[in-house]
Amino acid sequence: MSGGHDDRTVGSDAAAAPTDLPATKRVGIIGAGKLGMTLARTALAAGYEVAVASSRPAERIALSVDVLAPGAVASTVEDVADSADVIVLAVPVHRFRELRSDLFDGKILVDAMNYWPDTDGEDPELTAADGGSSVVVQAHFPGARVVKSLNQLGYHELDDYTRAPDAPDRIAVAAVGDDRLAVRAVMRLIDRLGFDPVDGGPLAKGKLLEPDGSPYAETLSADRLARRLSAR
Repeated sequence: MSGGHDDRTVGSDAAAAPTDLPATKRVGIIGAGKLGMTLARTALAAGYEVAVASSRPAERIALSVDVLAPGAVASTVEDVADSADVIVLAVPVHRFRELRSDLFDGKILVDAMNYWPDTDGEDPELTAADGGSSVVVQAHFPGARVVKSLNQLGYHELDDYTRAPDAPDRIAVAAVGDDRLAVRAVMRLIDRLGFDPVDGGPLAKGKLLEPDGSPYAETLSADRLARRLSAR
């Protein structure tokens, strides 16, 4: 199911990104819910150091982290922001504004959130965002290198569909962002987590990865996902 590098590229300048990016060693997860814990387990299995934080003190989530993602470290949001190479934001989307706007300055911040009005409440800014919720997230964290990714599949798929690089049934996960180096780093993370990465282009393309977008919640090969994103 996997395609070659060209087939996985939607962003026009993706091929220009250098191949000698610093290796990601520590992944931080902000959010200790089902998605956050699934990503923590998957990252641990891929060989990363993992720290998990939530709005609660570290000691309040330590037992859950130990049971649901053994090997991960329960931490504070501030410590995750300071120490992780890549940070995944996996909180209910209505809560990201509770975090300081400068908290992730200079960091690669993966927006794995989805806006669900039925659970998050009506949010006029998110509803009106033509480029999807990640454009709003980037505006709230102007110093962060925001990449929309890891939101496209449910936590069950992220748990069940990890595959080795050459597996014929490996499925794809897209990453979009305006910072090309950050997108490339997240694509490498996706690959190590067990999925075929697809560069979906600039951050405004994130709308296509959200619940009302074309490929949301579909298990697609890299070729099919790249073609789907290119056609829209």
